[in-house]
Amino acid sequence: MGLFSRKKPVMLGLDISSTAVKLLELSQHSGRGGVRYRVESYAVEPLPPNAMVEKNIADVEAVGDTIAKTVRRAGTRTKHAAVAVSGSAVITKVLSMPASMSEREMEAQIELEADQYIPYPLEEVNLDFQIIGPSEKSPEMVDVLLAASRSENVEARVEALELAGLICEVVDVEAYAMERACGQLAEQWPNAGDDLVVAVADIGATTTTLDVLYDNRVIYTREQNFGGRQLTEEIQRRYGLSVEEAGMAKRQGGLPDNYIPEVLDPFREAMVQQVNRSIQFFYSASSHNAVDLVVLAGGCASVPGIDDLVQERLGIETMIANPLANMSVGPRVKPQALSNDAPAMMIACGLALRSFD
Repeated sequence: MGLFSRKKPVMLGLDISSTAVKLLELSQHSGRGGVRYRVESYAVEPLPPNAMVEKNIADVEAVGDTIAKTVRRAGTRTKHAAVAVSGSAVITKVLSMPASMSEREMEAQIELEADQYIPYPLEEVNLDFQIIGPSEKSPEMVDVLLAASRSENVEARVEALELAGLICEVVDVEAYAMERACGQLAEQWPNAGDDLVVAVADIGATTTTLDVLYDNRVIYTREQNFGGRQLTEEIQRRYGLSVEEAGMAKRQGGLPDNYIPEVLDPFREAMVQQVNRSIQFFYSASSHNAVDLVVLAGGCASVPGIDDLVQERLGIETMIANPLANMSVGPRVKPQALSNDAPAMMIACGLALRSFD
């Protein structure tokens, strides 16, 4: 099972995050306005506690069972799927190789050289490569992206899908799925993202991932432990609720009057600090010293007013991600529910788009 794979049948994009499984199925239609996508099915299903530890599968059966529930909820019959491993589980390296080499020759050469770049025994990793394009160093060379992940990370995902009756066609890398989904946002960006430094802060339940794109390509990724679970736990503690009750109250409201000033506002401030800190890490690791646009994704992007607060505090134009905004919706999908979940569907969207590469 490669980390990049060839042209495949229509696939479900399955984002297995730390707390939920998110499924998205797209179809593609060509018309006078160019290629359009339609959302055929989608679903989000929470994972049992401790099924995932950070972004690794700890309980394959629990994850497989949740995937099966997600498929049933979505009402899809599609059996092929694409999943992703997180950036922290993947080693990537860009190599320059002679353009005259065939893919088979490149593969042989990469296998010879791979142990220089990978700190694990090669029999314990899944390796794949993809030609990015001509090298800036020399017209006779091409840049090749090498990606490697511990086999156990890949195999656990494949096994969980198989337990749910699905066939794993592609194991991608979250940052590249995010980059692909950003292609759906770029028409909303100044200059369609060309020459733009865009910081995408994906703030989920437990992890904040900052992906920075320049010219619509990911140039930097960093994960930090921060997410919406902190807000849920504070609601639990403050109001004596269970995890489920706190999660429900967070989404649907009905909390006492002091909730916004005493609980939600401090969490919003913490989110702003987290985004700012992540961007400062990027500046210190990069030759870029300015971000042109901040895009907020993940479940926490739905916190009311967070885009305005980030924009005000950081002085950078900020928007909420909706990769599905220009897509039509099939009869099985409830548009309002999809719209509410859209900021959290970036990786699922990027994976579903693999069907049409």
